[in-house]
Amino acid sequence: MLLRTRMTNAPPQEEATHAPRILVAEDDDAMRSMLVRTLRRAGYTVVEVEDGFELGDYVAMMQGHGGSLAPPDLIVSDVRMPGRTGLEALGRLRAQGIACPVLLLSAFADEETHAEAQRLGARRLLDKPVDLDVLKDAVRDAVAHP
Repeated sequence: MLLRTRMTNAPPQEEATHAPRILVAEDDDAMRSMLVRTLRRAGYTVVEVEDGFELGDYVAMMQGHGGSLAPPDLIVSDVRMPGRTGLEALGRLRAQGIACPVLLLSAFADEETHAEAQRLGARRLLDKPVDLDVLKDAVRDAVAHP
């Protein structure tokens, strides 16, 4: 049954090869699962990492960091995670000249966090709980206008 559900929710193979690739970094399993499911149903190819450590590893493998992995079309990341925060990862991307758009999510964002996200070039910082329609609109806009 699980296999069937995954196959039903995944975009067809032909579309997946042309779909924008989104990296989702979220340490809360339920939230990450919901984000991944929502984005895949919207037709995106999604790669997921479960904390700031994995996000840092992924960023280190990107071109521009001496790696061979092409940056995704968009990164959707929680701000507060174990390891590297979403803001730290964004700062590292920008320091290496990687201009991949980034959407940040936070349940604890104050004015300072919003200002730091804007200073580092985040496309948007969305407050949790995230309205899925707002998320999909923000993703669509970020992918369409990198």
